[in-house]
Amino acid sequence: MDFNGEIVLITGAAGGIGKETARLFHEQGAKLVLVDLDKNALEKIAFELNLKDYLLFPADVRNEVDVKSFVQASVSKYGKIDVFFNNAGIVGRYGQVTEISTDDFEKVMSVNVKGVFYGLKHVLDVMIKQKSGSIVNTSSIAGLKGSPGLAPYSASKHAVIGLTKTAALEVGEDGIRVNAICPAPVNTQMMRSLDAIKYPNNPLRAKEEYEKRIPIKRYSEPNEIAELVLFLSSEKASYITGGCYQIDGGSSV
Repeated sequence: MDFNGEIVLITGAAGGIGKETARLFHEQGAKLVLVDLDKNALEKIAFELNLKDYLLFPADVRNEVDVKSFVQASVSKYGKIDVFFNNAGIVGRYGQVTEISTDDFEKVMSVNVKGVFYGLKHVLDVMIKQKSGSIVNTSSIAGLKGSPGLAPYSASKHAVIGLTKTAALEVGEDGIRVNAICPAPVNTQMMRSLDAIKYPNNPLRAKEEYEKRIPIKRYSEPNEIAELVLFLSSEKASYITGGCYQIDGGSSV
């Protein structure tokens, strides 16, 4: 896959999946706009990848002003956005529905739903004008079924799929494709934190329990998720839109 000279915008770029996706796009010649709350982490990624022509933008995707600002900054610097990996998200607190506070619920929905919506809204405005573009939203297999203990997260990822399908229907004739990825647990700091929340005294127990339910018997690695993102963003996927692609080791079969 060749992304030489293409402008790729990634939110949640400092996380495991975001960082690995940035690396693969960079290796394929893309120019990167990396967005995350953590400015220091963004600078570290730019150094590690030895980026030369790039834009780092610390921002909170819950804030529409921030989202509009990093989209405008991307266009001001590069004149276009070819690919948008709408990836920022959080898991939230682990607990039964009756144990989750309204604040817990709203925090997850604000990042995972409002953040994705704001990104779609403002990036699509750019892509519609340029009559081209590809968007990949990060959902989860928790967006395809129930996820005990993670009601807000599951609800938010179901919403991402709804946004993906609707946006794909609205902008297909504008030359824009919109898809979603639905990973199972990925070997990242986010997943390790969730394991620790479930079993604070023995996080490895949570991992072992989940892996037993995965036919491949392991968590996925960030590069495996990133490879799917690149494919869906590429011309090789030119007739694919509105899809939600499971990358879960068979755990949802």
